[in-house]
Amino acid sequence: MDIGTGARRLRTSKLPEMDWFARLMEVPFAERDEWVDQQLGFGELPLDEGLPREGVPYIPAAVEEIVAVVAGSAAAADGYVRDLGAGVGRVVMLAHLLTGARAHGIEVQKELVRIGKERCEALGLKRVTLEHANIVDAELEGNVFFMYSPFNGETMKRVLAKLEALSKRQRIVVAAVDIEFPNERWLRRRAGASLALTIYDSVEGNVHFRRS
Repeated sequence: MDIGTGARRLRTSKLPEMDWFARLMEVPFAERDEWVDQQLGFGELPLDEGLPREGVPYIPAAVEEIVAVVAGSAAAADGYVRDLGAGVGRVVMLAHLLTGARAHGIEVQKELVRIGKERCEALGLKRVTLEHANIVDAELEGNVFFMYSPFNGETMKRVLAKLEALSKRQRIVVAAVDIEFPNERWLRRRAGASLALTIYDSVEGNVHFRRS
């Protein structure tokens, strides 16, 4: 997918119509994270609380990584993006605005979910949802899964097992920042991506999204 030509011009009840990719590319590289947070209305975030034993403190994914995931995974308007460890929902909101795809974030910290839901409501993002849940208890559906090193240990093993089971029914993309899965034989690592981002394709199942 060429995101430059494939980006959708979205109008919600609260956001003006905008070609989000074209507008984002006009913003100087070093200012893009701040620009996105201003557009989405994020201010200072609360301190981490309620993390499970194997959880990782919330650090927002960089806009550079989100754009690379959207372009590299071929997420499209008929796709379904899931962020595992979504925080306030920056990834799912921006993925939707860039492509029109349905997007859902799962986050264990209740206050971060509250903030994200509030912003989705304020911005009229009806195809973006956030769920307060421990990832090991959540249903994993979709075709593009994003993880910014959100958990480790036994939790990660259980999540990967769920994704592997899903990959036997359909092909999926797993995009991971600051974490790699060299021992997961059901995943095939793509060349390239970016310094911190690794994108994997599952090796079984049916294609449920467009490929570039």
